[in-house]
Amino acid sequence: MATEILMPQMGESIAEGTITRWLVEVGESVERDQPVLEISTDKVDAEIPAPSDGVLLEKRCAEGDTVPVNEIVGLLGAAGEEVASGAAETAADDGEEAASAASAEAATAEASDAVGSDDAPASLEERLRTASSPVVRKIAAEENVDIAAVEGTGIHGRVTKKDILAYIEARAAGRLPAAAPAASTPASVPAPSVAPPAPAQRPTSGFSVPAYHPGENVTIEPMTRIRQRTADHMVYSKATSAHVTTVFHVDMSRVARLRARAKSRFQAQNGTKLTYMPFIFRAVCDGIKKHPQLNAAIDGSNIVYKNDVNLGMAVALDGGGLIVPVIHKADEKNLIGLARTANDLADRARAKKLKPEEAAGGTFTITNPGVFGSLFGTPVISQPQVAILGIGAIEKRPIVETDADGVDSIAIRTMCYFALTFDHRLIDGADADAFMNVIKDSLQSGEWSELQPYL
Repeated sequence: MATEILMPQMGESIAEGTITRWLVEVGESVERDQPVLEISTDKVDAEIPAPSDGVLLEKRCAEGDTVPVNEIVGLLGAAGEEVASGAAETAADDGEEAASAASAEAATAEASDAVGSDDAPASLEERLRTASSPVVRKIAAEENVDIAAVEGTGIHGRVTKKDILAYIEARAAGRLPAAAPAASTPASVPAPSVAPPAPAQRPTSGFSVPAYHPGENVTIEPMTRIRQRTADHMVYSKATSAHVTTVFHVDMSRVARLRARAKSRFQAQNGTKLTYMPFIFRAVCDGIKKHPQLNAAIDGSNIVYKNDVNLGMAVALDGGGLIVPVIHKADEKNLIGLARTANDLADRARAKKLKPEEAAGGTFTITNPGVFGSLFGTPVISQPQVAILGIGAIEKRPIVETDADGVDSIAIRTMCYFALTFDHRLIDGADADAFMNVIKDSLQSGEWSELQPYL
């Protein structure tokens, strides 16, 4: 019996993925856990392993296809095994029914195919309903059906294959169904008194600036899927949160000295590098413990405080793009645990080996453009979080110091600019600065007793 290869859900807000490359051909043998294809989502690029030993019997979807989660993309089986097309089609329909369209972030990402189109669906409901499978979109195109006009019975009103076939049959018989009533708020979920902000929308004034002019010497390349998703999320974030950035100059000299003394023995005994980042992760956890509003989200007029500190760490990919793996329950890890986890996640992110849950659930994000030489930046908040910390270049700089007698002198210190972008809807400037002062104090005068064995 054939084994299905499904599009995995790479994070709780991901509703679909794009097949970027098949790694095996039909008829080739594979072993369990051997990578068989690569996919790209707005969260992560990943290799998808074979669920069992066998031969690739069929590629249900081609490279470049965007496929809902849990939908069949290929089949594995024994050499020479026949593919039961009817059973496969039923399984595909079941997979489509199970596809998630869970959140406003997912809805925004699902609409990325329509970015730049004047007829792109404007509301969250339309985005969720029209994010149907390739099968449904193909039928709609062949039968000249507007998916937005079809009443969906799938998750969040998603239009399934059965829905669109029923619509076509009703249209042919002259008995089209009435428009679906507006969805009501489930009784178990209290409606917020103030509606959450709408996603960013295309200007309706008709004003636009062309990217290039006729005859101009240009080269045009399509965006990668992850770049499209990133662009959508950044525009959505800027339209949602009231972005404010505060910058602190932090003396990293003490951390630099400890790290220099401990790093060789640390790597020899733990098999991983001791970078500056675990110290910063630890300091951020200290700050969040004292200022929990930095580890929260906004749901209408409600504040959602996250009880777990899950630190997202932005990782730049060698071929371009950005992935944000998550250190779950970072506040429960010591310096050694943070170093091991962060290095492991970063290495597997670049190798496309992350598990779905390892790119999901972040509550606060840290990005480190300083490794590329940047002094500081003003990062964009990753929704639905309310803050993001940018780390600038860590380098030696001349600093004015004042001794106990009030005499000034120039000293050479290892310094770094820390830039916190926060959502002013929830966090006041005084609270943001108080949070940053905790981080500063922790790095400049904190105790790192777990490093004693390596000194």
